[in-house]
Amino acid sequence: MEENREREAQEGKREKKTKKSKEKKRKLLFPANKKGKHVMHLLNFLRIILYPLHFIIYPYKLYGHKKAGTGACIFVGNHYCIWDVFYPARTTWEGVHFLAKESILHLPIIGCLGRKVGVIPAMRDGSDVRTLMDSMRVLRNGEKVSMFPEGTRNKEGDGETFLPFHGGSALLAIKTEAPIIPFVICNKPRVWHVTHVVFGEPMELTEYYGRKLTPEEYEEAEEKIKQRIYDLRAEHRAMLAAKKQRRGKKK
Repeated sequence: MEENREREAQEGKREKKTKKSKEKKRKLLFPANKKGKHVMHLLNFLRIILYPLHFIIYPYKLYGHKKAGTGACIFVGNHYCIWDVFYPARTTWEGVHFLAKESILHLPIIGCLGRKVGVIPAMRDGSDVRTLMDSMRVLRNGEKVSMFPEGTRNKEGDGETFLPFHGGSALLAIKTEAPIIPFVICNKPRVWHVTHVVFGEPMELTEYYGRKLTPEEYEEAEEKIKQRIYDLRAEHRAMLAAKKQRRGKKK
């Protein structure tokens, strides 16, 4: 019994040391260059390597607000597959801090790259206080954050309904006064099929700034973001339907 306890204690110490060493290697804040841009050189290298591969396997077309300005913002969108991180990254050459489940950072290669490009580990239910604090530090430093409020990939269903949204995006936007850039992946990405992705104009939740809010008000703000994402998809589908109708009339 005593030997087992000693062994467990030693294993626990090793795990803590490993976790601490990985935390030290994790880079969070990136300084701005002379132009005021926060550049992640490793992320840019990965962009150059992986963008063509992604486009060949999962072709896509971006619509709407396709260029994000310099400075802090929060990308918020729905989630179907791991490749979805490329869509917000395509709107800027600045660094983007992606929120991802913590277990990813413990993987051999992906975890190492994730720590070096400022991935923020998150709990799926959005309850991790450290995740919120890290995200606020990044935004207050003038950097960008990307998150999927559904918390996991939407693998089931008809592709029409989002999974339940977890809180966090509205709170971050209100606390840091950073704009939200909503985006919607209109159809499930499929190999060799074009995916339509729409970006909306930045949303500023100014009506909530500088006030002590109730949980109901935060929930109301989250609902506004979610509804905007639904609206973007509806507007895009209406636009495509109108185009199709015009082509039909010409024939």
